[in-house]
Amino acid sequence: MKKTIALFLLVFSVAFSAQAQDKMNKETKVISLEQTKGEFTQKKVVVKEGSYTFSIANNNVGTDVGFVLVKKGEDISNSENHIKTAYVTKAIANNTTGTSNVTKLTKGEYVYFCPLNKTATDNILVVK
Repeated sequence: MKKTIALFLLVFSVAFSAQAQDKMNKETKVISLEQTKGEFTQKKVVVKEGSYTFSIANNNVGTDVGFVLVKKGEDISNSENHIKTAYVTKAIANNTTGTSNVTKLTKGEYVYFCPLNKTATDNILVVK
């Protein structure tokens, strides 16, 4: 009987986890950005509140690139202000694309930049 209950609980938890993951994937949207040498091609992006992943394309930069997102008005040089979930999961090699983890964005303005590609820090993400 204990084995039956344990098996039931295991199957239930796996099924519940799969449903939660599926729901999260359907509610998560993608913000696609492209980096060229020294800049992002998208200078301003406007989205609604919600959960997003960032897809960052390295378009012939010639070096690895990354991605940093910070609430506008905060010190971008202080890594404590960086939104860590928005970091790409690994450095993005030349002519490839990388992604971040899921990041919940609330209303406000954010700045984004790449310290590896030395992009400007005035790129704006507006969340309405």
